[in-house]
Amino acid sequence: MDRSATPATNRSATPPYRRIVAEIRRRIDTGELTAGDRVPSTRRITREWGVAMATATKVLTTLRQEGLVRAVPGVGTVVAETGTGAEARTHHGPAPRPRGSSHHPLPAASQPQPPALSRDRIVRAGVRIADAEGLRSLSMRRVAAEFGASSMALYRHVANKDQLVMLMADATFAEIELPAPAPRHWRARMEAGARLQWQLYQRHPWVAQWLSITRPQPLPHAMTLIEWTMGATRFDPLTKLRLALTLLNHVRGTAVAMEEDLEAEQQTGMDQDQWMVSQEPEYEQILESGSFPMYAGIDAMDDAGTLQLDALFEFGLARLLDGFEVFSDGREGRPAH
Repeated sequence: MDRSATPATNRSATPPYRRIVAEIRRRIDTGELTAGDRVPSTRRITREWGVAMATATKVLTTLRQEGLVRAVPGVGTVVAETGTGAEARTHHGPAPRPRGSSHHPLPAASQPQPPALSRDRIVRAGVRIADAEGLRSLSMRRVAAEFGASSMALYRHVANKDQLVMLMADATFAEIELPAPAPRHWRARMEAGARLQWQLYQRHPWVAQWLSITRPQPLPHAMTLIEWTMGATRFDPLTKLRLALTLLNHVRGTAVAMEEDLEAEQQTGMDQDQWMVSQEPEYEQILESGSFPMYAGIDAMDDAGTLQLDALFEFGLARLLDGFEVFSDGREGRPAH
């Protein structure tokens, strides 16, 4: 038998971006690329491996997530100082062959088969892609490629991309474990519910961007979270819903910037701090005009975290709940409408 058949089969079954990530990882591990060296840019990756720009972007994003590389303004993406060793990454390559195992390919009947398609597996694959590449990169063809199947095979389990994304979003809400026992005071309960939402959006930034307040989607697990969040309030159902949507919109509206920031980082190669540093000269020139006393009165060093999303979330949540408390005190004893 031809012993080269098995490796070729493995290569064809591995997504292109993972093969490229594995090659760049190999260059780092072997010392071909050392700390501070530039790694191939997205443009070079597209030329060297013949892949699309989206795939090249995914390669650099994955390497950054594994801690192997970092973006340097004005330079590009370089090998990180700690970007070596197995502890800095999650290996996606084929598992090593156990000692003593046969070097011959398995008979055809025993060859590993692609996992059988099911709605649950398709949804989980969609979530993985959206988490890593953003919702704009998601397509039925992209998900099918994860299984080595055709797009048409997916339609036996989901009607279309819109239904797939809705199932994906509801599946992320199903991950939430509601605290037991639940907080008894309404403010503590609403704060806990808001934080559960915030943590979900941190894990899956695309969900906040997809959700709609004006055209709500039927998501049973999301509805369960909202019902639990409002469970300690004593208002009539309509007032509860309005308060819940106001709270949800603060969390979701702040979290939308997570996905936007990830996309901007992929496009510019700069994280938020690096981007702000690059904009400082322009801002200083504007502030020197004297037309913006509010901005000029802020010490950039003391308030460096003002624009961090976690800080905006915390400040807005506290002020919103303060307002709800005033509203609640004013409504006590009044009949429900």
